[in-house]
Amino acid sequence: MPEPTPSPKRRGRLLRFGGACVILCAVAGYLVVQYVAGGAGDPGCRVVSGGRDGAVYEFTPEQAVNAATISAVGTNRGLPERAVTIALATALQESGLRNIGHGDRDSLGLFQQRPSQGWGTEKQILDPAYAAGAFYEHLVKVSDYTDLPLTVAAQRVQRSGYPEAYAKHEPDATLLAAALTGRSAATLTCAGRPGATTAAGPDAVRTALVRDFGRDALEEAGAEVSESSGGTDDKAPSTPAPVVTAESSGRTVTVPVPTAEGGSAGHATEERGWQLAHWAVANSSALHIERVFYAGREWTAGNTDSRWRTAAVGGSAGSERTTVDSVRIITAQ
Repeated sequence: MPEPTPSPKRRGRLLRFGGACVILCAVAGYLVVQYVAGGAGDPGCRVVSGGRDGAVYEFTPEQAVNAATISAVGTNRGLPERAVTIALATALQESGLRNIGHGDRDSLGLFQQRPSQGWGTEKQILDPAYAAGAFYEHLVKVSDYTDLPLTVAAQRVQRSGYPEAYAKHEPDATLLAAALTGRSAATLTCAGRPGATTAAGPDAVRTALVRDFGRDALEEAGAEVSESSGGTDDKAPSTPAPVVTAESSGRTVTVPVPTAEGGSAGHATEERGWQLAHWAVANSSALHIERVFYAGREWTAGNTDSRWRTAAVGGSAGSERTTVDSVRIITAQ
């Protein structure tokens, strides 16, 4: 016997129900992408292994900025790369490396720290540099944390309900830490296309450098403020900041890299230089950075193949672009 044909009213209800399901699925998918990817359509960043294993980690500019801050705060405290790896893996698990203003109960920020548990005020916790510093303050109190499995070290700081969750982020965090601490040279790149509402220019770069690396670190590097036009600024800060010069192609922030112990440019110097260079690339979208030069290599906005290219030598700035004693950051006009 043939199946009875649904009535027009029932058929209408089924169509409406089906349409609602499609819309809900689409919205849910969009929200998942927004959370995981940090915003659909954002230009991408990549970090590749400095070895032969071919490992690659892809992430968003938002995640790149936060990861660079976490690394800078850790290294400026004199902490080892392992500490940075643990911090990055923790932030990947807790927030997806996004500075979110919500969480379980009163949890906030990159590490989902809770004001009610003494981590700081809401404003402080939502400052990535502060949040990273607070995490490291607790981490260094963990006995022999560098020798512990990552998930154990992270759990002793975080006291999470899912203590094993940190382990799955260790490979990506290890890649990121190697690049952002400068040990793995020329391995981080971003598309570098600026957002519509972001800060721009040398002043923004200088402010961000001080935010992440601190004035003391920049002062040790012998940084100062100057303008190639010969102008002076009566309101120049009393503590040194990165050198700012003007070029015909845009504005340049030159950050001196301290020489290694004994006065010679060595391995430690280049690690610091690559940390600064990778920091600049990670912040390229946020700060409208067009090009970065260090140690004879050049990164240019729009290059997403995770390769730094040999810098063109020649012209008045050629010799500066190939040295290891400074990182040159060129911003858009």
